Amino acid sequence: MIAQDIVRTRGFLKEQRIGLYARLRKIPCTDKRPARAGVIYETFGFSICARRDGVGHKVLDGVSNPVQDTASEFVVAPKSDTVSKEKRLHLALGVEYLGTHYHGWQVQPNVDSVQACLQDALSRIANHPVEIVCAGRTDRGVHATMQVVHFDTSAERSDQAWQRGVLSLLPHDIGVLWVRRMRADFHARFSAVRRSYRYVLYNAAHRPGLLHGRVSWYHLPLDALRMQQAASHLLGEHDFSSFRGKDCQAHSPKRTLYELNVQRDGDFIYFDLCANAFLMHMVRNIVGTLMQVGTGQRAPEWVAGVLAARRREVAGVTAPPDGLYLTHVTYPDVYALPGSARLPRFS
Repeated sequence: MIAQDIVRTRGFLKEQRIGLYARLRKIPCTDKRPARAGVIYETFGFSICARRDGVGHKVLDGVSNPVQDTASEFVVAPKSDTVSKEKRLHLALGVEYLGTHYHGWQVQPNVDSVQACLQDALSRIANHPVEIVCAGRTDRGVHATMQVVHFDTSAERSDQAWQRGVLSLLPHDIGVLWVRRMRADFHARFSAVRRSYRYVLYNAAHRPGLLHGRVSWYHLPLDALRMQQAASHLLGEHDFSSFRGKDCQAHSPKRTLYELNVQRDGDFIYFDLCANAFLMHMVRNIVGTLMQVGTGQRAPEWVAGVLAARRREVAGVTAPPDGLYLTHVTYPDVYALPGSARLPRFS
């Protein structure tokens, strides 16, 4: 690490080469020497060890080694060095959360995110900084009944200790469903072969109060059968540019949609989608487009033209995030991960 690569600002570090800002977060120091007790300040990419006696210690494989730093009280070391290379565990978690009070999954400066909360809790249980990777990042306000993440750790804990320990440190709207020890080649994102979502729409004249944030709402009557007819035009492998968010960074707009079912149960309409992967806002843009068919404004065949146009402006509006749930992630059988789709249902 070259010293001039790090720019220190008030409460933040900037890594110039990748433009990364990271808020400092305190976690317990692993150094057991009482005379040099302190805290480790964690960033997303580096760990910084600060001591009360003004002596910095470089962090290598979980062991603090004294070094002098005349320019600053901080010594920066790559975060990957905090996990022992000799004894590394590769773990996967099944996670559920309500996204109402979070600015999406991904870590962002100055706002709460699901990833930040989970990494903080895991870091405290592991006693070293933990960085997690998820199967699919969810937007602000989007929920999950089955998100899958993986991480590496040098800490030896039982599966029950990981689950109960992390749960005791998490907010009440984030939960851990299971913990599994995985093969080294497992990757929560790249090993996944399918992802499933459910969008829940409350279709009644008056907005719901108790279900605020957990379902979406539309006041005009919608015809679920017409929307199901329109949905058939989207099945298969297509260029989904018409349903792609403007800030989407995916290299290709091509996706394979295996399932798109629309069903009504009383005042609730459920949209169930399964694909190899989804573009940014793809589910919500599809739902918003189908709603135009459900109101009678458009014919079911109109959706085929929207798909063929490959232009976002010809499709419907983006449906709100409130009713969207990540319900399942499918992996090859060799990984033997537990659980099937967990579908939210209301009555």
